[in-house]
Amino acid sequence: MAGAVIRDGRVLLAQRLRPADLAGLWELPGGKAEPGESAEAALVRELREELGVEVRGAERLGVAVPLAGGRELCAYRVELVSGDPEPLDHAALRWVDADELGRIDLVPADRAWIPDLREHLQR
Repeated sequence: MAGAVIRDGRVLLAQRLRPADLAGLWELPGGKAEPGESAEAALVRELREELGVEVRGAERLGVAVPLAGGRELCAYRVELVSGDPEPLDHAALRWVDADELGRIDLVPADRAWIPDLREHLQR
């Protein structure tokens, strides 16, 4: 699952370190839910581990993106509660607005959410 942290009309993107075929591309930060873990609990844990921040909420954003092995990737809008995001598990972080979102080199799975992200960013 992926977390869309939106602040001041911009969304936080993280630049991947791995695997090699995705290294250098940008994504919404996040990760896998543990068995029995809710989307919100997983995002709280993952964004704490990856960015060193505290978030809350898990408002579903856009469509579920099919992945290999019959899995799906879902995006959720979360609220930044505390902390300044740091790239603890990424090469870099970047806040982008709706215009920049269409020009940045996103991982393929995250491209499906561009229209929904733009809508949230332009509110």
